[in-house]
Amino acid sequence: QVQLVESGGGLVQPGGSLRLSCVVSGRFFSINTMGWYRQAPGKQRELVATITNGGSTNYADFVKGRFTISRDNAKKTMYLGMNSLKPEDTAVYYCNAKIMAAVTRFEYDYWGQGTQVTISS
Repeated sequence: QVQLVESGGGLVQPGGSLRLSCVVSGRFFSINTMGWYRQAPGKQRELVATITNGGSTNYADFVKGRFTISRDNAKKTMYLGMNSLKPEDTAVYYCNAKIMAAVTRFEYDYWGQGTQVTISS
């Protein structure tokens, strides 16, 4: 059973920083592209950033220059460094991973349970 577990969310003041982590566990062949998404109350889930297993990154315009996505393949962990946080960054942040199954070698989408990030003074 593949699981993704996020951590690192919390309450910070505007201008502050947080670092989210996502750890992948279970039995699989490989972890391909990973990403962070977020969903604010009353809004649709939106892409924040993605990173391939080779380290190529892609960011939503609203986080460019403020957020940094990274991963440690040996630790099966992805990170999201968030700086200069704004109240509009308040959302539940979800980890996503495209994982190739051990036996079938089919790729499946997996999601974490989400971690709350609240930016408020």
